[in-house]
Amino acid sequence: MRLLFIVFCLLFAVTAHAEEKLNKINHIIVISLENHSFDNLFGNFPGADGIANATELQKDLDGKPYTTLPPVIDTYQSPRIVDKRFPSLPNKPFLIDAYVPANEKTGDLVHSFYRQQQQINDGKMDRFAALSDAGGLVMGYYDSSKTALWKYAKEYTLADQFFHGTFGGSFINHIFMICACVPYYENPPEEIVARKDANGRMIDFPVTPDGYVVNTLQPTYAPFKPNKKQLPPQTMATIGDRLSEKNISWAWYSGGWNDALAGKPDHSFQFHHQPFVYFKQFADGTEAKKRHLKDESDFMKEIKNGTLPAVSFYKPLGEFNMHPGYTDITSGDAHIEKIIETIKASKIWKDSLIIITFDENGGYWDHVAPPKTDRWGPGMRIPTIIISPHAKKGFVDHTVYDTSSILKLIQTRYGLEPLGTRDAAANNMLNVLE
Repeated sequence: MRLLFIVFCLLFAVTAHAEEKLNKINHIIVISLENHSFDNLFGNFPGADGIANATELQKDLDGKPYTTLPPVIDTYQSPRIVDKRFPSLPNKPFLIDAYVPANEKTGDLVHSFYRQQQQINDGKMDRFAALSDAGGLVMGYYDSSKTALWKYAKEYTLADQFFHGTFGGSFINHIFMICACVPYYENPPEEIVARKDANGRMIDFPVTPDGYVVNTLQPTYAPFKPNKKQLPPQTMATIGDRLSEKNISWAWYSGGWNDALAGKPDHSFQFHHQPFVYFKQFADGTEAKKRHLKDESDFMKEIKNGTLPAVSFYKPLGEFNMHPGYTDITSGDAHIEKIIETIKASKIWKDSLIIITFDENGGYWDHVAPPKTDRWGPGMRIPTIIISPHAKKGFVDHTVYDTSSILKLIQTRYGLEPLGTRDAAANNMLNVLE
């Protein structure tokens, strides 16, 4: 008992010391990029759990290993065609930039709630090629060693066991990022409710049979894509609400926001990447929407003026978010470098902590099976980089995190109540502080 008491006291002292270091942070800045798994961008990073540790071959739906990967499909052509830039490829990870440079686009890959679980195949990680609409592209990875993201990961902290919050795509993972919850639709139209196909696999319609919304619907409030099915306003508490209750300043900044609100959205603006718009408390005309949902121009101005709020979320415009299909790696990397260097040159840098993460894996394979927590996830492993004068330098953090760990860090810093069971139980990110 005495030994247990000593261990408890030591753990308490370590936690208290870490929280004391966290109190030096007065600006938590979360930058959300799009659709790449950890192995896809950082599979060769020194000291990380990377592609060298992968052993499982991709298998067809009968469980037989492929001799060669299925052909890479260019999913942005109509009709979809084989992408002739890629040859017949062996059944293993391959370097995308050997065939398509990082400043050129590839096709998109299917990334949805039920499909991702089927690809994971109970942790075997062997059905990605068989169940992708992009064929063998799922096994591609980039040499990211010349990117700004890699540079920051080497200089500061890279988390190599960070998983996106839920199975599936951008819609559900953006909402989970701000509330650790899954939206609900009471009495949805039958045509948008998921059902099984002839093989007994669930088809990815937006709503589960019991009413949870796991694939993309448009918001009720502006901005939204016209002539698409809309989700009734949600009423759950968000991290924004928790912060406002304590009079802690915060904002969600988005590239192209002002133009989208004015009814002239950029061609790459993504309506379903704006999670607060789905909630009743941020309805059109509310003071909360006006005060907390802002444009990228406000983000840059407030960084330079030193007036950025205590908690900031930043979503780049589509052409800079790295999403396969409609943009490339190089454009987003250069844009984020500009953002980071602007912060580092500002007066807020001294007490800032920047978290660069990805909303989800974008359909790309990763060799690490996600932990089993609940019916929602977490989903796949994604790159997450922590940049701060107070972050550990040249450090690879092997702690298991998911998107709700970001919420846990914010809650710890500002004494906020958890939003749900996932963020309450999540591993905190205090280990990234030096």
